[in-house]
Amino acid sequence: MSPRTRAVAGVMFLSAVLAVYFVFVGVRAVALLGSGTLIAVLMGIALLILPLIGVWALVRELRFGFAANRLAGMLESSDRMPEEEVDTRPSGRPVREQADAIFPKYRDAVEARPDSWVDWMRLGVVYDACGDRKRARAAIREAIARERTAGREESSGE
Repeated sequence: MSPRTRAVAGVMFLSAVLAVYFVFVGVRAVALLGSGTLIAVLMGIALLILPLIGVWALVRELRFGFAANRLAGMLESSDRMPEEEVDTRPSGRPVREQADAIFPKYRDAVEARPDSWVDWMRLGVVYDACGDRKRARAAIREAIARERTAGREESSGE
């Protein structure tokens, strides 16, 4: 089983466990709402709202993960995945100087072609490989948005 397949299987398993948890919380919330006492009703309302927020967050993250995996697969299949190697410290963190030396190439590509999902995705992959998760997610979200826009333009005949 490939690492990507294992990761997807793990995400699906944890999502299923979380969904079962949400169902149990929902059942308890309905019971509290039916009790008739003010505090219990307020707790029931809170127990209904929190799982809804959890479901929203779970769906959002799953959509991000599947879209990011799809774009990464497209990069791999077209041999456009970044291949620079960065040494890591014993802690597993990348050597910052090497990581910083790689960024200008990918940042310049994004600046030259800001509508290119490929360049945004490559930048996100490089950020992720160098341990900058916040910027990686932002760049990959931008790549997903750009790819969707490009797909709509292609399907509308523009």
